[in-house]
Amino acid sequence: MSVAASTLPVMARSWTRLHEHLGAAPGPLDFDMVQRAAADTLEESDDLDWKEQLPQPPRDGRWNELAKDVAAMANTRGGLLIFGVQDKTCHLTGIDPGQVSPQQYHQWIRNHVQPYLPDVTFTTLTSPDGTKSVLVCDVPASPMAPHHVYGTAQKDKDQQAAVVPYRDKDQTGWMAEHQIERAYRDRFTRTERADEEAERLLRQTRETVFTQQAQPAAWFLAIARPERPLPRTAPRLTRDDTRTVLHTARSRPQPSHRPPGPLADLQIVSNNPRTGLRRWVVQTLGRRLGRDIHAELHHDGTTVLAADLSWNALRDRALQEAPESSCLLSQDYTLACCEDFTALARELARRTGADSALHMTATVASSTGTSPLTSVISEHGGAFPDIAYDARRPTRIQPVTTSLPPSGGDPARDEAAHELFTDLMNQFGLDPQP
Repeated sequence: MSVAASTLPVMARSWTRLHEHLGAAPGPLDFDMVQRAAADTLEESDDLDWKEQLPQPPRDGRWNELAKDVAAMANTRGGLLIFGVQDKTCHLTGIDPGQVSPQQYHQWIRNHVQPYLPDVTFTTLTSPDGTKSVLVCDVPASPMAPHHVYGTAQKDKDQQAAVVPYRDKDQTGWMAEHQIERAYRDRFTRTERADEEAERLLRQTRETVFTQQAQPAAWFLAIARPERPLPRTAPRLTRDDTRTVLHTARSRPQPSHRPPGPLADLQIVSNNPRTGLRRWVVQTLGRRLGRDIHAELHHDGTTVLAADLSWNALRDRALQEAPESSCLLSQDYTLACCEDFTALARELARRTGADSALHMTATVASSTGTSPLTSVISEHGGAFPDIAYDARRPTRIQPVTTSLPPSGGDPARDEAAHELFTDLMNQFGLDPQP
């Protein structure tokens, strides 16, 4: 059995050096995995550090050893500190679980590491017979690297000093000035690349759906990408996995008065996902049997959803009421898209074991690129759709963003959906209330 020693709302990573060594599927570490890796004499590396003793407080003006080791892992590519295993022989000696103090460990990290590392986890794993335990400290690679470790010099207790540690194979070193400069440039580059990747996926999705569009229409386009996408060495999503993700997201409890969203429209094809480039694709494009929908579930945990917002936007109302050359979009269906999108992204992250925050981007675009976008609102429970004549009719909507933490439950998912929806509708001069 395994017992989490930390009660903080974070999750350990589900793909680590031990998973790779043992050929295990993504998922939580357990005692057996640590025991097998130690029995194999798995050598220390930049992402694995065996420790015989539990973390100790700093003495004699030395650096906080735990803070230094955690920052070094975060500044490199993340990794595991496993306490209760000798570093030379890999002999599993175990630790006393009663002496584990995750709150104290987090306090040391908070006091000595800047920027703070909130996603570090401490988990106690115990053998099935209860005779041996180990403490696993899981440190994700940090997008905010470089992290400085602060402490006092031994000869001058009043003088604060800072260093930037990093892992070099199985050793911890100190970054030189030029390495620190490079680390900062890498941080800024990561942010730019994440934005560029989101824009690339949005552009690719536009091309996919617009080229198959017979009539001008407004489209909902959204991308969710893990902060740490799964590596290509991780097991690929299977067709059955894809079906399960779609079914679970579609089957979540929803208010009865809400109209069905794109996941309901995809139900007729969701049992037969088609393979794509490191992804599964489910779509109704070109079927001419209703609303066009396009969804992608990527093996690295990325989710793509696109939906035609113009189809039947006025329902039984006369189309002549629509302003000339404009693309109508249903406000109710836009909300349904946001809710289905966040649900789908979260279920994919859970299924693949993607354990970092999901960065979400959504927008609305016309297939012509120049047509005014006209919102259709509903009153009295959605029974009477009508054009919002006092709303703005932009030709372009700015992409909006939000994040969903890996530990976020249904309230966090719903909050992310409504944040996207509100930010989109505000650009029409509308302030919808959930």
